[in-house]
Amino acid sequence: MVVDHETPSLENGQTDKEVEENANVLQFMDSMDAYLTLIHSLSSTLRRGWLELASARHSMGASRVNTVLLDHTSHPAATSLLVTQDEGKVDSGKPHFTLCKWESSSNENSLLGEKQSSQDKLHPQLRHRGSTELYEEKTSSDNKASREVDDPVQKERSKSLSMFGTLVSPKLRAAQLSFEAALETLVEIANMRSEMLCAFDQVNMKLEGRKDEK
Repeated sequence: MVVDHETPSLENGQTDKEVEENANVLQFMDSMDAYLTLIHSLSSTLRRGWLELASARHSMGASRVNTVLLDHTSHPAATSLLVTQDEGKVDSGKPHFTLCKWESSSNENSLLGEKQSSQDKLHPQLRHRGSTELYEEKTSSDNKASREVDDPVQKERSKSLSMFGTLVSPKLRAAQLSFEAALETLVEIANMRSEMLCAFDQVNMKLEGRKDEK
């Protein structure tokens, strides 16, 4: 009896190919779901921020919460956006965005901690890849980084609000945190969009390969 060894090999090759294609499709759908979730979160955060700002303006008075009080002179930005290639790969073609907050602080350690904290937040685990251990480890890391930068960051936040007076409404501080969270969410959206487009390119490449085979 002659055994055909080529058929199982071919079948295994097709199976591996299908598994890879399914993984690419799942990656694309998962990243799209996360992208839409972040869009909804951004909308809710901005809505909350505007309501808090309106409440602060009502309690403090329009003369104290006004754009005229803002510093319109040229000065170093307290927050910037760092754009790099994902995972340090120059030819990866997928940009990665990192939010660097409160850079005017003189404490270099706090800046490094803030950047690391922001970078950790910009890598959300996809739902089908998540696990309890990963979540607990990430939460512990975020809490540690938060404690390291809490004091200097709080000083910078208070400094930015000092233009509105010595005593400001708690609602104004809440609005500041809401808009800061919205900015972080925007960067997460940019990273997730980059992830989604990369996954789409992989799916599209596989489909084009099928057409060429036919």
